[in-house]
Amino acid sequence: MKPPAFKYFAAESVEEAVSLLAQHGDEAKVIAGGQSLVPMLNFRLLSPSVIVDINAIPGLDQIEDCNGGLKIGALTRHFSLETSQAVRKRFPVISAAMIHVAHLAIRNRGTIGGSLSHADPAAELPTIAVLLDAKITVARSGGERVIDARGFFESALNSALEDDEIVTQVEFPALPARTGWGFHEFTRRSGDFGLAGVAATMTQSGKDAANVRIALLGVDETPIRAVEAESLLNGNEFSMDGVRAAVESVRESIEPNTDLHASADYRRHLVGILTERALTSAWRRASSLN
Repeated sequence: MKPPAFKYFAAESVEEAVSLLAQHGDEAKVIAGGQSLVPMLNFRLLSPSVIVDINAIPGLDQIEDCNGGLKIGALTRHFSLETSQAVRKRFPVISAAMIHVAHLAIRNRGTIGGSLSHADPAAELPTIAVLLDAKITVARSGGERVIDARGFFESALNSALEDDEIVTQVEFPALPARTGWGFHEFTRRSGDFGLAGVAATMTQSGKDAANVRIALLGVDETPIRAVEAESLLNGNEFSMDGVRAAVESVRESIEPNTDLHASADYRRHLVGILTERALTSAWRRASSLN
């Protein structure tokens, strides 16, 4: 299939890109990696009259230190996150999650800004952003604003981005020392979107679990944090009884959809299993850190 006709602009700066978006309003769409937009155009699920290409904008593909965390430009490709030594050292959960993103050809082109803007609740990057309390910088005519990841995703395929805004960078704040992680996702076939997935981080404080974070994908209209389950583990001695209580809390707190791929009950059962695996993986890794 072929996309509908559109005007094409290759922006050379952020200012030019947002100016074009402001000029054309909801008739314009941004293209970077194109791994979500192009299929939607080809199937005529979208029919914008203007496409603004931001690939030529310099400086949007950098991975930089930021007070022990990282600032990552919006044009950074999934594969760069997967293979970056800086990402692997400071946020190994990001590197691990990227392996689950579709196939290598897609990871070579897909961008972090595009994935976040697309706001698919079954996608890995939005879930990781919610897990790590990322701060998303967006540019618009006259300036920029910073949005917390948990406020960025509003519903399935809808974000807090306005028509004249683009994501320019994502900041991942530093994790505490002795923080372990777990990422577990279930797909019917390698490269498919996950039927459900769980990402977790946890800091070891003696025998206690601290700074527990649990993020879920594929079980709601947006990626979500399992706040009640986190509170059951935070500040308490880590035990399998505690993990099982957190698992039950997660299962009770979600209302997943039924679709062609899985029933709501199956997803609820599945996410419990994945939660247990993610939490035990996080504690094991935290315990192995010196």
